[in-house]
Amino acid sequence: MHALLTASERNGHTCSAHAMGEGPGDNRCFSHDPHFTITAQGQTVEFRVVQETDRSEHIPTDKELADAKKFSWFRIPRYDYTPSDRLRVDLRGGQLHQGSEWADSSERSLEDQLSEIVHEIGLRGEAAERERLAEVEEARQSHLRWEAAMVEARAQYAEDYRVRQLESQAAAWRRATRLSEYLEVARARAEVLPPGLEKTKAEEWIEWAMGHVAREHPMAQPLRLPGIPEPRAGDLKPFLRDWSQ
Repeated sequence: MHALLTASERNGHTCSAHAMGEGPGDNRCFSHDPHFTITAQGQTVEFRVVQETDRSEHIPTDKELADAKKFSWFRIPRYDYTPSDRLRVDLRGGQLHQGSEWADSSERSLEDQLSEIVHEIGLRGEAAERERLAEVEEARQSHLRWEAAMVEARAQYAEDYRVRQLESQAAAWRRATRLSEYLEVARARAEVLPPGLEKTKAEEWIEWAMGHVAREHPMAQPLRLPGIPEPRAGDLKPFLRDWSQ
């Protein structure tokens, strides 16, 4: 393990030891804290060093045979497990490449496989770095797409604002035209009234009304592109399509 940690640090990785509580001697699940971790390019790989066991057929004792006859719930184990002189290293964390466990075997000792473990750590670190760079690039591309969408949304917002102003001016023109037509009829009616209070009041009303129509008539205003107000919160949402979800 010292050789493994030294080689890992020589490759630029960082190592950290962990406190281990008691746990099963040959547990292939990481149900307990790792013995140590090695972090390669931001990817943390957890390690557990396990003493493997040997399994042999269990020979029932006289007491076990008697208990099995006496108690219906008693079960005689089929196998006995004894600690061996073999070790296994389990790895967890990151993208698996060549394996997640290495152990002593009759063909190769664990010491002879340390270079493979070091290589696996490096591969997992490289994969993590590629994933990180891909995420950074995706975030950059997403930001560029967002900026482009915002430019397009602002352009569409401006176009929509101009269209609404145009429609508003057309509606105001129709209203002013209708009122002007009405006032022409009203003025003709007032001209035939006999002199007196009724005619005076009618002429006062028509004079004010004609002034009001003249002031509000869109043709009395300069014809030019309207200024586009700065969009408020939510104004651009209808033009952002998928970005507005």
